[in-house]
Amino acid sequence: MPDNEEFLRRIRLGEDSSLELKRVVLAGEKVTSPRRDDLADELAALANGQGGTLVLGVDDQTREILGIPLDCLDAVEAWVRQVCNDSIKPPLEAAIRKLELPDSNGGLVALIRLDLDRSLFVHKSPGGYFRRLGSSKREMTPEFLARLFQERSQSRVIRFDESPVPGTGLEDLDLPLARRFLRGDSASNEVAFRKLRLVADDEGGATRLTVGGVLLATREPQRWLPHAEIQAVSYAGERTDVHYQTDARDIGGPLDQQVVEGLHFVRRNMRIFATKVMGRVETPQFSERAVFEALVNAVAHRDYSMGGAKVRLHLFGDRLELYVPGGLANTLTPDSMHLRQYSRNELVVSLLARCPLPEGGALGRSHLMDRRGDGVPIIFEESQRLSGRAPEYTLLDESELRLVIWAATPR
Repeated sequence: MPDNEEFLRRIRLGEDSSLELKRVVLAGEKVTSPRRDDLADELAALANGQGGTLVLGVDDQTREILGIPLDCLDAVEAWVRQVCNDSIKPPLEAAIRKLELPDSNGGLVALIRLDLDRSLFVHKSPGGYFRRLGSSKREMTPEFLARLFQERSQSRVIRFDESPVPGTGLEDLDLPLARRFLRGDSASNEVAFRKLRLVADDEGGATRLTVGGVLLATREPQRWLPHAEIQAVSYAGERTDVHYQTDARDIGGPLDQQVVEGLHFVRRNMRIFATKVMGRVETPQFSERAVFEALVNAVAHRDYSMGGAKVRLHLFGDRLELYVPGGLANTLTPDSMHLRQYSRNELVVSLLARCPLPEGGALGRSHLMDRRGDGVPIIFEESQRLSGRAPEYTLLDESELRLVIWAATPR
């Protein structure tokens, strides 16, 4: 197997800036070495650098292939996934695979290989912020860390939605989704997609999808941006209590699909009140138009550089709460949102403005987003008309915006 032969040669040469080796010691099915925090530090260091490979089952000192017992392989893999998800912030995406290589006696033993791309984000592990330097990790100085945050577009100076996404390629673009952004009879080729900023070159010259391209021109953006989804929960009462959950769903897919399915979630779970004064009159708890505008604004303006942070939609008996990751842009305040416009993600906004909306007539528009900035005023007018109470925007810890829309009550 040529691929395995090449990989064996890499192992024999030992660790370098893109290869880390770890022996695995077990007590039953429990991993006692490497320590969870140590493994997290090594993985984060690779992702904070140029990416690389970590192999479990090889002695890093002697380079001897020791393997992992077959009956423990699944448990070790599950442990590794836990480390990536729980011990590293934001959670780390790694390609994890099992393979067999010959040990010193010539017999095949099982190993686990983790391949990591250079990450879009800067990852913190239990020991702090690390990067790979040669064959070892080094804690980043404050100056280097500041430069890395800026380089990876988390400084909010560079538009994050135009950043190339590591691990993507032109082949990941879904052509039917991408073509809807073209004007008239424009050719659907790489040149056209570059003009739309769905595609861009990374610093190494490789063709990648941009964050905006992943979010709106792939069927499963969560493959690369797992936090780019809506977490929706409905409660029977008026407080957050897992025992009173009536419905829950993680809504993924392209952003326009998330908005439509988020609206369907609210429709399915809100109550409709009926009165019979001068004929039957039905009153929904929430204005569908207001909910639609709130969801569009959430996916359009949230901060996608905040890995691990999701849009959260909570439905209660007396209100709807929407939590949107990211602070407010420029000098905008919660009190001035209905009077002024802002846009953190220019590319995402421009693409949403080109997305046709199948049921647009009932919602007052033909496309998902209106560039005139009418969304927040519509949320205020529609909600106050229905419930008699103005919606409330609150900024939490300068890093998350909460919208409360009050429910209508029976009249």
